[in-house]
Amino acid sequence: MESALMSAAAVKFKLPKPRAVLFDWDDTVVNNWNIGVDAINATLMHMGMEPWSEAEIRRRSGQSARDAFVILFGEERWQEADKVYYKTFLKLCKERGVKLVDGIEDVLAALARAGVYMGVVSNKRGDLLREDVARAGFTGYFSGIVGAGDAAADKPDAAPVMLALEGSGIAPAADVWFVGDSHTDMMCAHRTGCSGILIETKPPPEDLLLKNQPARRFATHGHFMEFIEEYFH
Repeated sequence: MESALMSAAAVKFKLPKPRAVLFDWDDTVVNNWNIGVDAINATLMHMGMEPWSEAEIRRRSGQSARDAFVILFGEERWQEADKVYYKTFLKLCKERGVKLVDGIEDVLAALARAGVYMGVVSNKRGDLLREDVARAGFTGYFSGIVGAGDAAADKPDAAPVMLALEGSGIAPAADVWFVGDSHTDMMCAHRTGCSGILIETKPPPEDLLLKNQPARRFATHGHFMEFIEEYFH
């Protein structure tokens, strides 16, 4: 009977019951969009470039700092930009504090109660990501915490997804939900065969989603939570 009910739910929601849920971190779990905007613009100005508008940053967001800075400044200067960016980012985090995205605690608690494997796949540098997760008090929720530089390549490559699932016995597939706020997250979901769940904290431009449409999209984690509650109950 239970399997029949789950099959009916899968048809209704067009998503298989998740064996695992992987989360992006910045602006999916923690709300630090303005800090990121200010840090990237401080870096650009340091490197002799004009600052970007929020719309431009939204179009370019999602890459790891290394990947973005290599494209912008080349192999010779990307590390200089990287140091300025992270120094500024960490300084602003200390000054302003980092808040959780509304509703994320309820989502994590609900998935934990359901026995779902959870991990983080972020393009924040791996050591800083794990410090962030610990400060948020969320280490106990996540079995795999993978940031930039931890895997052979960064998101949207498949390598960090594989690393986040390592040891779980779960392979990337439609029953792995990838929850994020950027087109890069949805691209990563498509490349790995996972189901992309877009949380529209800072919606990416629609044209960037054309080739990598999310399986589901929610305005807030509150709406995502309603979906989870109905799905599992």
